[in-house]
Amino acid sequence: MMCGAPSATQPATAEIQAVADQVKAQLEEKEKKKFSLFKAVEFKSQVVAGRNFFIKVQVDDEEFVHLRVFESLPHENKPPALASYQTNKARHDELAYF
Repeated sequence: MMCGAPSATQPATAEIQAVADQVKAQLEEKEKKKFSLFKAVEFKSQVVAGRNFFIKVQVDDEEFVHLRVFESLPHENKPPALASYQTNKARHDELAYF
């Protein structure tokens, strides 16, 4: 992986689902709603001073959100943070930098 360049889109892994789960409450607070379905489908990652994860998450049968999650460097001992998100996405929408 090149530093600064996002990776290619990959299928979500258990690690990525765990990252998404850690920011679920942050998204629910911002959107003022609860998501009973919160399934990471695919992701990209970007190495910065830590890592950015761009994660496509299924929140309903045909509804998806795109998350940008920042994971700080291990020595900073901080949990992942929801940096940005996009709602009203579909399964076919490309996961791109935002």
